[in-house]
Amino acid sequence: MTIAIYHNPACGTSRNVLAFIRASGAEPVVIDYLKTGWTVAQLRGLFAAAGLTPRAALRTKGTPAEALGLTDPAVPDAVLLQAMAEHPVLVNRPIVCSPKGVRLCRPSEAVLPLLDRVPEGLTKEDGSPITA
Repeated sequence: MTIAIYHNPACGTSRNVLAFIRASGAEPVVIDYLKTGWTVAQLRGLFAAAGLTPRAALRTKGTPAEALGLTDPAVPDAVLLQAMAEHPVLVNRPIVCSPKGVRLCRPSEAVLPLLDRVPEGLTKEDGSPITA
């Protein structure tokens, strides 16, 4: 099974999700989207597959979203998508693609239904347990 994770190595949730995928026995394709960036078409496809709107995928914490005026609910999706393409950090993470679906994996447990095997005894970086 091929799994891809749009990953931010500085994000604890993203690191947890990557660890869960690897613990399941899969070695994912890891895409550091802050380095590779996004295209508007790519974002549209990912969001459609995940059932997300650009607004729902917008990350505001620790990003220039507010300074760019993107937190106003009246900002159209096309503007959000363009801003996300120009500022990759505006996309909430991690996004995981697997044969079982695509989803924004926040909280990190959201990745579990996308895995073929969920190992027992998973814990987050902070030591808190995960129940499948």
